[in-house]
Amino acid sequence: MLSNFFHSWVHDPLVSTFGVGGLVVWLVLCILAIAVPVILSVALYVWWERKVLGWMHVRMGPNSVGPAGLAQTFADVFKLLLKEYFMPQSASKFLFVVAPLIALVPAFAAWAVVPFDDKAVLADVNAGLLYLLAMTSLGVYGIILAGWSSNSKYAMLGAMRSAAQVVSYEIAMGMALVGVLICAGSLNLSEIVRAQSGNWGIFNGFWLPLFPLFIIYFISGVAETNRAPFDVAEGESEIVAGFHVEYSGAPFAVFFLTEYANMILISFLASVLFLGGWNSIFPVAVPVLGAPGWWWLFVKAFGFAFLYLWFRAAFPRYRYDQIMRLGWKVFVPITIVWVLVAGCLVYFNIVGPGKV
Repeated sequence: MLSNFFHSWVHDPLVSTFGVGGLVVWLVLCILAIAVPVILSVALYVWWERKVLGWMHVRMGPNSVGPAGLAQTFADVFKLLLKEYFMPQSASKFLFVVAPLIALVPAFAAWAVVPFDDKAVLADVNAGLLYLLAMTSLGVYGIILAGWSSNSKYAMLGAMRSAAQVVSYEIAMGMALVGVLICAGSLNLSEIVRAQSGNWGIFNGFWLPLFPLFIIYFISGVAETNRAPFDVAEGESEIVAGFHVEYSGAPFAVFFLTEYANMILISFLASVLFLGGWNSIFPVAVPVLGAPGWWWLFVKAFGFAFLYLWFRAAFPRYRYDQIMRLGWKVFVPITIVWVLVAGCLVYFNIVGPGKV
């Protein structure tokens, strides 16, 4: 099997045309074409969050650094990168440095299988959904190692609370994805989007037959990224600032980047898995607007990203026991039941590729 892989790789058209070096350069450029916009999107997302919170709370958002305060986030980035970096004397130095990277790498690696348009995907693998689950599950190790390696009781308590929350809601998210898998009949994310194509626009998405799973998936995504109202790991009045309380400067900026990159990732995945991805929200019969394209995916993802900010502005923080009760006693049972419902819908040929 390994020899077959190397044989197909050596005889790849890109390798034959540009050589191995050309293929490596091409892959690096493809990766940068996704990673750089994600990093820039995080900066603009932070600016947009401050603006939205300012509007919703009737106060001023960023307005002084650059036009409309656009440069404020970039100023904050330079401030964090140039800020002095402290490491606790009794910390486990290697793990203390590696923990932010363990959290960051899976958050960016998951983008490899996200389809932006028909044929516009870095790795169109058949096991894309399984790969996605694996990558999004690895981030919890960065949280645990950050709290443990700090050798601080406050950081350790924050890490345990955050890890328990992430693992709990990961189960609900995984079960919601099982429902999508049943309806689409494929683990390939591009095929999942194509299974939601049809003549009825937004009503072709899986959000309608899988509505409880759709709601649970997005709320679980909010909880998994430790965002309000599920941000108990950062309850300053309880445990200072959570698992990253001992971090400063560039390592703290990495955790910050990871959180916002995951928020954007969840917004894109919710659009791909339940709202038809690049398919139009209008029926095919509508001229121009009914045509599919990458811009529809970005519009849908922007809507979910806005909901993150709305939740933060509108809802108070839940108690930890309320969060865990919601995940284990409400979300998990509902997902199990609705997976069975999805199986029945497919069995009776009500839902399936092209049938929504």
